[in-house]
Amino acid sequence: MVEVRYFAAIADAVGKDKETLDLPSGATIADLRTTLSAAYGPKLDPMLKVCAYLIGDELTRDAATPLTPRVDVLPPFAGG
Repeated sequence: MVEVRYFAAIADAVGKDKETLDLPSGATIADLRTTLSAAYGPKLDPMLKVCAYLIGDELTRDAATPLTPRVDVLPPFAGG
């Protein structure tokens, strides 16, 4: 089980701030993206590709990175 927390535009796109997903041991960011695309539709794919993923203390976009029990999905932020 992986707790996935969503922020900003990605939270708006999926309609929630967090959820728990049943992903197999050894699942990666690529597996998470596939699961989310299947659940929320392929229109989410472009956003998922530009998101950063906080895995433990590491912020990454590497799709091969194994998941931890909690993952934060962070879209690009803009500000001024």
